[in-house]
Amino acid sequence: MASPRTFTFLCGLLAANLVGATLSPPAVLSLGPEVIKQRLTQKLKDHDAINTLRQLPLLSAMKKESAGGIFSSLVRSILKHIIRLKVTSASILQLQVQPLHDGRELMINVPLDMVAGFNTPLVKTIVELHMEMEAQAIIHVETSERDHSRLVLSDCSSTHGRLRISLLHKHSFLLSSLADKVISLLVPALPKLVKSELCPVIKAAFEDMREDLLNLTMVPVSLNSDHLEFDFMSPAIDHNVVHLILGAKLVDSEGKVTKLFNDSVDSLNLPSLYHSPFSLTMRKDMVNAAVAALLPPEEIIVLLDYVLPETARRLKSSIKVISEKAANQLGRTQIVKILTQETPELLVDQGNAKVAQLIMLEVFATSEAYRPFFTLGIEATSEAQFYSRGDLLMLNFNKISSDQIHLMNSAIGLFNPELLKDFTTKILASVLLPNENGKLRTGISVSMVKALGFEAASWSLTEDALVVTPASS
Repeated sequence: MASPRTFTFLCGLLAANLVGATLSPPAVLSLGPEVIKQRLTQKLKDHDAINTLRQLPLLSAMKKESAGGIFSSLVRSILKHIIRLKVTSASILQLQVQPLHDGRELMINVPLDMVAGFNTPLVKTIVELHMEMEAQAIIHVETSERDHSRLVLSDCSSTHGRLRISLLHKHSFLLSSLADKVISLLVPALPKLVKSELCPVIKAAFEDMREDLLNLTMVPVSLNSDHLEFDFMSPAIDHNVVHLILGAKLVDSEGKVTKLFNDSVDSLNLPSLYHSPFSLTMRKDMVNAAVAALLPPEEIIVLLDYVLPETARRLKSSIKVISEKAANQLGRTQIVKILTQETPELLVDQGNAKVAQLIMLEVFATSEAYRPFFTLGIEATSEAQFYSRGDLLMLNFNKISSDQIHLMNSAIGLFNPELLKDFTTKILASVLLPNENGKLRTGISVSMVKALGFEAASWSLTEDALVVTPASS
């Protein structure tokens, strides 16, 4: 068997090729304005915001607004002609999300479209008023004294500048004149009413949306018996994108944390969305840890002459060049052991992915032999093919090659291990790759794709990270 010192040397050789820039933090869920609008719109429906608009106490608000003023007697004379004033229909139009000038806050505009009707003893006709206005609020990051950050919604209001009230139908001069007076009273009263009645609903809807978004990041990602857990660290706003910055940890089947990825976010390089509704960006070392959980170190034993007879004949021919005596000792029960003591490492170059593996390969003359003929340390690479199946992220290894072969131990004399390159490549492609691809076949579920309302995921690679986005329809 190879000495630990020798294998440590090989690990160092591979690690030297894997050093590169890393993305901080471990993971970022980036949400574009479309996701924010869709989620907040749904929460406004859940909180029955339309019913809140329909129940606006317009008449009492007008009386309160005019009480104590110099024209209060005139107002009372107008209002005595109003039997009932009620919102008869209401709708919330498409929300708008746009960054404020500093790019660290978002303005939410909630356009409101309402029709109110009032009755008067003068005529039986219902006089209808069309009311258009906007509620506005600001989303920003609030940091507490304990340095805990969270997204908050504040400064909810409705401005007179966005308020339009008009008579919906033509009426007589008398009714039109009365309607104009009602409109003049509604103009100052309605924004205050929206702030007192609707703004608390908007704030509650936002807080529900925020909690839902945080909860969906906490769903564990299954990795065979292990799983990956995300931990919310802090939010950030960059122009029109909300970023949820996540730490991560790998947890085994017994609930023990085996690897922690929570790094500092002091020097944060936030990913860009590039017109996608959302993205989940996972740092490369996290992806490597996920692959490692799916492919733990193992030993594969192959009865070569029974499983791959042609490869067994090639091996005997190659060994005969080294030692004819050793070649003659190879029996029908000759064994090849493949040991993956180091898990695969992801390498990315211009969007193309490869995996590097350190493999130990031993050849035994027979199944009864205690000592191997020789032990090889192999630095191998394979193509890494990422693809999607619904919300599953799939990975497959193709075309393995033995890039470097080191003779770590030999009982048949020293020889150039490159003589066995064709043999090692063949047996790794025939035995190791199918074994690893079988374990990868279950895929990695990215449940937040469907939780955000999308059916399928797509992926892309950068030098530092793997990025999951919704697939184009």
